[in-house]
Amino acid sequence: MANRFDSSFDFRGTVSALRSAGIAAVVAIVVMVAGCQTVTRVDAGHVGVKIKLAGSERGIQDMEVKVGWIIFNPVTEQVIMFPTSVQNVVWAASPHEGRAIDESLTFSSNEGVNVNADIGLSFHIEPSLAPKLYGRFRQNDLSILANGYVRNTVREAFQDVASKLPVQEIYGAGKSKMLGEVASKCRDVLNKDGFVIDQLTINGALRLPQNVADAINRAMEATQNAIQSENRVRQVRAEAEQAIAQANGAAEAARRKAQGDGDALLIRARSEAKANEIIRLSMSASILQYRAMERWDGKLPTYNAGGNLPLLTFDASKLAGGMDEATRERRLKELLAEEKSLADERPDGATDARDRRDAGAAAP
Repeated sequence: MANRFDSSFDFRGTVSALRSAGIAAVVAIVVMVAGCQTVTRVDAGHVGVKIKLAGSERGIQDMEVKVGWIIFNPVTEQVIMFPTSVQNVVWAASPHEGRAIDESLTFSSNEGVNVNADIGLSFHIEPSLAPKLYGRFRQNDLSILANGYVRNTVREAFQDVASKLPVQEIYGAGKSKMLGEVASKCRDVLNKDGFVIDQLTINGALRLPQNVADAINRAMEATQNAIQSENRVRQVRAEAEQAIAQANGAAEAARRKAQGDGDALLIRARSEAKANEIIRLSMSASILQYRAMERWDGKLPTYNAGGNLPLLTFDASKLAGGMDEATRERRLKELLAEEKSLADERPDGATDARDRRDAGAAAP
């Protein structure tokens, strides 16, 4: 009986010990699980938004954590991860770009012509506005936000801007201006929600109805032809003006040459006339008789009718043009003094050959 009692007592102790060990194990597991869930890490390129699920401060806390570890109570708090790196989306008609459906945007010009385009968008989230963004949309999947709210905003901006422009301007030189205005409108709407627009592009050519595209192409071709014709007219006009300028230059050169030749001839004539005048005034009857005697070879005429030998005589009154001797000498001195003054004004201070010849002829 005693052995049976002792055996029963041992069984109960063992059961109690096992029960205590099991409770301790469960508590340890709960503590470990709870400890693992109260700490999370925010990776680079993300922000963590902490949300209170209970209490008087329920909702999104006005805070953001860029990187690092976050400690929170999994029973009363939740941490939402938000990517802050640049996101790229493409809304295209081709199934090989973006998603495999036609996501291209269509908008209308002020004439009501539909324009279809493939649009590319690059954006990122402002970390400080991530709590506000999640509070409004309750969504942290940026692809869902981009293909929903953001796409609708971009489409409305294209429609608003394009409706004020003619289709020819949208299709031509005004496309860049239109795109800039659309991007500005998108920033005004999206920035306050935390979306930062990095780049908005039109990928490829705009798609128009075929008849409209043909008409625009013909108009652009006509404009190009007109510009080319105008350029040819300008070229011909420039060549004609150049030819006229060359002809005027040649004529002016010839005129100046003729004038120079005439002036040189006139100067030479005046110089010769002056030299002749000096020579004429330098001649006197005695000088001429002396020169004649100097050149006589001493031979007398072979036949002489008799009488005195003929002598070479000169009428001195005719040599100086009727001047008397005093007037002739005074005029000769004036001309010689004038020539000397001109010779002194020359850079080399020397007379030329003609001056030396004239001076020799004037010497008695």
